[in-house]
Amino acid sequence: MLDRVLRNRRTPVPREELLHELECSEPTLYRLIREMRFYLNAPIEWDDERRGYYYKREGESDSYQLPGLWFNSKELQALLVFDRLFEELGPGLLGEHLAALSKRITELLQHKRLGLNEAARRVRVLGMASRPAGRCFQTLASATLQRRKLRIVYHGRARDRVTERVISPQRLVHYRDSWLLDAYCHKRNALRTFSVDRVLEASEIPEAANEIPDDELDEYFASSYGIFSGKADKTAVLRFSAERARWVADERWHPRQVGQFLTDGRYELRIPYRHDEELVMDILRHGREVEVVAPPALRESVRKALRDALSQYEQTSS
Repeated sequence: MLDRVLRNRRTPVPREELLHELECSEPTLYRLIREMRFYLNAPIEWDDERRGYYYKREGESDSYQLPGLWFNSKELQALLVFDRLFEELGPGLLGEHLAALSKRITELLQHKRLGLNEAARRVRVLGMASRPAGRCFQTLASATLQRRKLRIVYHGRARDRVTERVISPQRLVHYRDSWLLDAYCHKRNALRTFSVDRVLEASEIPEAANEIPDDELDEYFASSYGIFSGKADKTAVLRFSAERARWVADERWHPRQVGQFLTDGRYELRIPYRHDEELVMDILRHGREVEVVAPPALRESVRKALRDALSQYEQTSS
């Protein structure tokens, strides 16, 4: 209401008129003015000569607009955490587009009453072996959201080969401190996952992307373990020691995992998967605290990895 009254007047509005329009007490009016100035950056000024409040304008075209987003202190604190998260995930990714919001958040950070001035020191997002988003991130993100095909030049790690292909982007995924793009590859006529940081060049094609139903995407990308896509056709059975169980029972390895405590205190975890490369790496980080019960092929893969690692140390010591 206060915004509407001030915005529609070209001359200062007397205090008494504002009290009448707002139907409030004088302390309430002062509180509203103070909060609009601070929280909403409203340029409310007092004209001592004409005894009234007005919106300060730099020019005829300059007109203050009430922000469309309202946050209380707790919501602003949560927003700040996400702001730090995005900054750590990919510095500069959103800076150009959210510059105005970022500026206002910075101003609010200086106000101790909200308890936000400590944010830069108190909020940390630590990535383990994280990879940068890459120079083509914004192009890939735009095409994904606008539902446009892409022509990309891609350097795959597995075969160390550079290929050019046309893809229909489906989803951007942030997984284990890295950005991935799930897409339909028109070169292979199949769904594929691409590491965003390995896209060397990307350009939009003025053609609508092929739409893959969500349930099909979920089945293909989410049913198997980790980033190794494909429909799961095996189930890993892992048993963790009673000590390690206290941590593993709270971890989410897979959306469709099934876990249970055994009578001796150990924890059994069942995980659907198709390819075992990433699963083996996760198993190895638990060392002797985990045993692969099934299937035999996965058990042998872990055994071989442990044996090869041990042989390396034995060769070094000899």
